[in-house]
Amino acid sequence: MPDTQVLVINTAPLIALDAALGDLSILRMYDRVRVPREVCQEMLVGGPGQFAVAAFETANWLQKNAAPVNNIAAVLLNSLDIGEGAVIQFALNQNIQTVCIDEIAGRRMARLHGLTVTGSIGVLLRAWRAGYNISMRDALDRMRNRGIWLSARVVNFALAQTGEHPIKP
Repeated sequence: MPDTQVLVINTAPLIALDAALGDLSILRMYDRVRVPREVCQEMLVGGPGQFAVAAFETANWLQKNAAPVNNIAAVLLNSLDIGEGAVIQFALNQNIQTVCIDEIAGRRMARLHGLTVTGSIGVLLRAWRAGYNISMRDALDRMRNRGIWLSARVVNFALAQTGEHPIKP
């Protein structure tokens, strides 16, 4: 059984979780959350209004790597953005089994490399199952209000898991 207490996380889930909950403290349910340098750089560039940058900077318990990821495989660099490629390669280099990636191509590539994959919705569901007081509907609404795209299938799956009523297609 894979060790799911250590997580290597990508940029999109960090932004999505901050949008959903207003901070990143939910990630503290993991023993360690590793952030490759390439993801740190993406986070600090920020998007419109520097959204999620403050939450990322103040989360000093995240293990933010200062050194770049070594030897990112060409197949990762040719198929994914630098953050996703770095997350997968870092996990492989450090023998960490679980990565947190939201983008479909990154998730697929991580699975092809034998990694266990979760995403921002998976983190929210894990927290809900662990007893965190989370309204999945409210979290999803806040994500969508911040411009984070979620398919109706993913939204309805998350709502069904928490016993909340699905949305209409």
